Amino acid sequence: MQKNLTQGSVFQNIIYFSLPYLLSYFLQTLYGMADLFIVGQFNGVDSITAVSIGSQVMHMLTVMIVGLAMGATVTIGKAIGARQPKQAAFAVGNTISLFMGISIVLTIALLLLVRPIVMAMSTPAEAVRGTVSYLMICFLGIPFITAYNIISSIFRGLGDSKSPMYFIAVACGANIVLDYLFIGAFEFGAAGAALGTTLAQTFSVIVAVLVIRKKDIGLPLKRAHFKPQSKIMEQVLKIGIPVALQDGFIQIAFIVITVIANRRGLNDAAAVGIVEKIIGIAFLVPSTMLSAVSALCAQNIGAGKHSRAELTLKYAVYMAAGFGLVVSVLVQFISQPTVGIFTNDIEVILLGSQYLKGYIWDCMFAGIHFCFSGFFCAYGISGISFLHNSLSIIFVRIPGAYLASKYFTDTLFPMGIAAPGGSLLSVIICVAAFVWHKRRQRNEIS
Repeated sequence: MQKNLTQGSVFQNIIYFSLPYLLSYFLQTLYGMADLFIVGQFNGVDSITAVSIGSQVMHMLTVMIVGLAMGATVTIGKAIGARQPKQAAFAVGNTISLFMGISIVLTIALLLLVRPIVMAMSTPAEAVRGTVSYLMICFLGIPFITAYNIISSIFRGLGDSKSPMYFIAVACGANIVLDYLFIGAFEFGAAGAALGTTLAQTFSVIVAVLVIRKKDIGLPLKRAHFKPQSKIMEQVLKIGIPVALQDGFIQIAFIVITVIANRRGLNDAAAVGIVEKIIGIAFLVPSTMLSAVSALCAQNIGAGKHSRAELTLKYAVYMAAGFGLVVSVLVQFISQPTVGIFTNDIEVILLGSQYLKGYIWDCMFAGIHFCFSGFFCAYGISGISFLHNSLSIIFVRIPGAYLASKYFTDTLFPMGIAAPGGSLLSVIICVAAFVWHKRRQRNEIS
């Protein structure tokens, strides 16, 4: 299951690694969108809003877990690149022990805080009950969400991006079937969407564990490797915590923007929720490049091949930015039909179209700084990623969305523009940080 990414064509390695990763992200996005789409077919705007708000909270938790797991991917990748299988085995075992403990604590805490969370989201009164039910069920599934993402991070650190793709495909297929069963046949509404998601994720983890037991992952895993090692856990957390905080901060910004939209009314809330799902599809390539760059660069850095790491970053930036530009232009012509896939409400379609036309440009700028973030993570300086995202959120995204909502009450387009504005600031900071990193490397060599 291991794959050496320190040899051969850099461009081909990116394609080899990123395509299964891209499909995994697509399936995971489809997984999330299925809830919203199917609920929209059988229920009204209140259920759509409940699922969109609840899924946004769950997405925030998931991306923070994925961000924290980035530390494991990089740590394992460096050990594989340096050809240290024993060190990689300890990193795998300690990652599993660490994250299972975190998931249990997180589950208990969130179950106790579910109602305050729903209130903090300024959830419209009509959607409160559905949102509470959705989150209660999803919070119970956090250990399985964590397990899937940890298994995926381990495989990607080993250079295997295909196995996680198969696992999420199982979850996606199961989720769609269960959604139609619980939402359509049993009429459980938002609670049915959450139940389908949780059971599908559980099934996926069971399948992943069975596959691991039957296949050789290339590491001599023993019970001793699961015993906590402070040095390894510190390394995983040193890289992962800034990424998790960065991702959490970004999601908090999205939630704040959602709260701003919620206060404008049920239609605005539904429109923003739908567009967030659409943006999830547009962000597949940028998100893939972030994860691919971190994994590929980690192996090359571990092998001492720094020029290959930089070339990986270069190709990834070109791919992400080019994709973002094409999609952003295309959406200007198809925004209304795109939003109309999820709802028949004319007012929601109009508002969603306005928001999407502005927001979509973030795909291009975010694609660039996502690639830089993956590069910085591989070098163990993920604090830079946290810094540029924090500054963009504090100075552009949130204040921009608030002011746009206040002064442009008849359209959501200006609110959408706040996101690419924040990402543009991030790009500027990333380029400056890259120049600083290069100079520091030259000084260390000399």
